[in-house]
Amino acid sequence: MNQKFYKYHGAGNDFVLMDARDRELRLSRNQIRTLCNRCFAIGADGFMMLENDPAGTEFYMRYFNSDGGEVAMCGNGGRCISLFAHHLGIGGEEKVFNSLDGLHVARMTELSGNCGRIRLKMIDVEGCERQSGYLFMNTGVPHYIEFVPDVEQVDLVNLGRRIRYAEPYASQGGTNVNIVQLLPDGTLRIRTYERGVEGETYACGTGATAAAIAASIEYFPERNDFLVHTAGGPLRITFEKTGEGAFREVYLEGPAVKVFECELNLDEILPAV
Repeated sequence: MNQKFYKYHGAGNDFVLMDARDRELRLSRNQIRTLCNRCFAIGADGFMMLENDPAGTEFYMRYFNSDGGEVAMCGNGGRCISLFAHHLGIGGEEKVFNSLDGLHVARMTELSGNCGRIRLKMIDVEGCERQSGYLFMNTGVPHYIEFVPDVEQVDLVNLGRRIRYAEPYASQGGTNVNIVQLLPDGTLRIRTYERGVEGETYACGTGATAAAIAASIEYFPERNDFLVHTAGGPLRITFEKTGEGAFREVYLEGPAVKVFECELNLDEILPAV
């Protein structure tokens, strides 16, 4: 069975996408894992299906990590699927879509062929746990945030594995782990260990959002606009603070790029089990 797939990335965080509006196709966890494997198929940090939304928005975003597990949201993925929808002719410069974590609005602030800059409305953040040495919050998916003097001096993979599988997170599906550095110009530098990828990614949109909110809580209570530097490029986060640990009108802005499209025979490369 031949199926068309598309490859996009947002600040180096890359995804395989599929238009699933007109066919009932459900890939198994192992098929998604194989599809995201860089040695055996296309390769990506995650897989997304663009579906019709029963609630009536312009589309529904289903997101899977590269291990095949479905999760609620991915910020860079949300920007990429919005550009994908634009390339499919869905909606206008502003698109409303649904996902497991709720409604999102994406505005195309720049468009040029296969490239775009997207401003994505994230969910409200209600509550942030301040622990000894770190903060924890949910910006669509859970994030552990620790501020360090120099992110390049941290063994992120070992730190991420230790925290991701520690309690209380392991029994709740695990957490993403972020280390964040305050730079002299007031911007942030971040590295993220993503659960489901089980390694460091070039960028994490929900992680950058969590880092900006954490920086506001810990260091800059009057600021609501942050530039966050990832390995794949800068992301901008803005928000309104509504109370202690509560934020609304949270926006993530950054690039999205279509890399290529291809057609694969699923029966040949992707085992069903």
